[in-house]
Amino acid sequence: MTTKYPRATPDRAPRDYDDIPGTYVMDGDHSRRGYALNMFCMSLNQEANRDAFRADESGYLDAYALTDDQREAVLQRDWLGLLRLGGNIYYTFKLAIFDGLSMQQVGASMSGIEAEEFQQMMIDGGRPIEGNRTIADQGAAPAEEQH
Repeated sequence: MTTKYPRATPDRAPRDYDDIPGTYVMDGDHSRRGYALNMFCMSLNQEANRDAFRADESGYLDAYALTDDQREAVLQRDWLGLLRLGGNIYYTFKLAIFDGLSMQQVGASMSGIEAEEFQQMMIDGGRPIEGNRTIADQGAAPAEEQH
């Protein structure tokens, strides 16, 4: 199944780490892809920018050269999508803080579970490695990651 968040693109050859499920390595290509998205998130450090974004989210995003997918991910608060589209977790978490969310709530949302379940999973040592070593082991090609 092809996703709208491919890891390998026509201008980027597949990398060994593309086969790690749920991991989006912030290499040069990923960083360039997410530059405008991350700059938007950084803008939320300023109170005036938070106020402007709160007043008109869509209008505020017009100031940033986001792709359509990035823009939609911001507006829908698609946390995992933001990472897939070049967002750095430290920057995208500024948007979560804006929304009053904790790291556990965002992690739970990305994992498709409740915050309490996510928190317990972290207390218990994290996600089990079984079935999470490679995308290929999950029955998908690395460029066609499941989500």
